[in-house]
Amino acid sequence: MRKFLLSLFVILFFSCQNEPQVSTPKFLRIAGKTMGTTYHITYEDELGRDFKKQVDSILVEINQAVSTYIPDSEISIFNKSEKGKLIGIGEHFKNVLLNSEIVHTEANGYFDPTVMPLVNYWGFGYTAKKPVLQVDSLAIDSIQNFVGWENIIYGDAIDELNDTLISPFIKILSKNYSNTQLDFSANAKGYGVDVIFNFFQEKNSKNYLVEIGGELRTSGKNAKGKTWTTAINTPKVNAQLNDYEAIIKVKNKAIATSGNYRNFHEVNGEWYGHEINPKTGFPEKSNLLSVTIMADDCMSADAYATAMMVMGLEKSKVLVEKLNNIDAFFIFANEAGELETFYTKGFAGTIVE
Repeated sequence: MRKFLLSLFVILFFSCQNEPQVSTPKFLRIAGKTMGTTYHITYEDELGRDFKKQVDSILVEINQAVSTYIPDSEISIFNKSEKGKLIGIGEHFKNVLLNSEIVHTEANGYFDPTVMPLVNYWGFGYTAKKPVLQVDSLAIDSIQNFVGWENIIYGDAIDELNDTLISPFIKILSKNYSNTQLDFSANAKGYGVDVIFNFFQEKNSKNYLVEIGGELRTSGKNAKGKTWTTAINTPKVNAQLNDYEAIIKVKNKAIATSGNYRNFHEVNGEWYGHEINPKTGFPEKSNLLSVTIMADDCMSADAYATAMMVMGLEKSKVLVEKLNNIDAFFIFANEAGELETFYTKGFAGTIVE
């Protein structure tokens, strides 16, 4: 489920098809680094205000909550804690945790942030990046004892002396096993997009696009007065970054894409992708190569894209039909090894080419 620090797909966004985006006095662009990747924001502001410092500050705050690469982040403190120890978590951690619980339930356990120990075992986590030279099924079985949403205990922070709620923004988290760990790489970037999106909404901006590591969300129109568009990349190892399968319009929606082809290990001729199936403990292998999700919020789009990559094509088709305000664009390999696409009705009207 590793999606946090490396963008699996570079999603290109354009002001309109075949036309370069031109800044106007009202539209500004800011960019920077965060979450092991980059962010790009284009926004309209009548006053020409530069919000980069505020954006960077918000992103640092989010990272301090949910980045496993920061030793003293909230999630790192939890991951290193002993079983039964109560850990206080703030608003950002709480929001990502609650979204994870919802997607975990809807996806029948195929989405599970407690997969972190397995992600580290396979060499895609915050530990040393190295491929597994010899797969040990017994070791994987042992690690799976600590994987499972039921091993997470979550509740309100209560002042026991007065039996009152300490704060609605602080929650308490603990775990059943010391080796249980969380990994929010599958929805943290999407959450970051949503938080920054809301920041610009609060600044009364009507037209803007927020993108972090390829996950994005739009509002209104671009500088050309057109609906924002983005490209879905071709899911091939040797594909160029500007190779795409479709260009789609993104009108007041969020988009996230997941796949395995840019983040994998090859060991003794075996190919191991970074999307770990929490039910088996192994990287998932299927003919499903890429999942792009369109949703009202980017955190959900991010999480469901990962869940469906793990579930495979047929299970994902069933799931997406059950979900409200979620649409999917699947790219898969047919029996001849050729790329094919399948998309839901909600995607049909968004495809430009």
